[in-house]
Amino acid sequence: MDREQKLRELEALRYSVRKLETELAAESPTAQWPPEGYYLAYHVVAGFVLGIFGAATSLLFNIVGATLVGKYPLELIRVYLTFPLGESALAADSGITLAIGCCLYLATGMLLGIPFHLALTRLGEGASFATRFVFVSVMALAIWVINFYGILWWLQPLLFGGTWIVDMIPIGVAALTHLVFGWTMLLVAPWGAFVAYRPPLETT
Repeated sequence: MDREQKLRELEALRYSVRKLETELAAESPTAQWPPEGYYLAYHVVAGFVLGIFGAATSLLFNIVGATLVGKYPLELIRVYLTFPLGESALAADSGITLAIGCCLYLATGMLLGIPFHLALTRLGEGASFATRFVFVSVMALAIWVINFYGILWWLQPLLFGGTWIVDMIPIGVAALTHLVFGWTMLLVAPWGAFVAYRPPLETT
């Protein structure tokens, strides 16, 4: 069998495989792949994963800012720890306590990453970068206002007897922290783009 015959036979085998795959896919009761429309489950997971980048960036912003103005680098973490620990968290200097606080901060950012990523991929799809920038900025400020003045303002004193987070974090710092988070989510959003896997024979 010469080379030309081998190539023809190989192409015939490929055709047979593709035909069998198509028939099996048509008979299979499983969901269609790739999914039609917006793949919600994927983007929820992607937002959860990408949220850690937004949280890490905003935390780094606060560490650098606190150092520049002569405050304790993890002052923000101390203040946020007043939610589970009360006023005693303001004097926390244990490495383990502050490490747990950082982990909780990052975990919160991962949860907040979900609505940001969903909004960017669902509502902001096809919009210009400037429009998406304004969109995430407004969304970040809205989440700040809701978290601080819609929830923590009454929930923290109810549970722990004080409003340390609202009172001790300057308005500008709180707003910028949320804005840095939102801007980071905008920049890393392309990393969460959905690209359906296709077997090599399907792309041939």
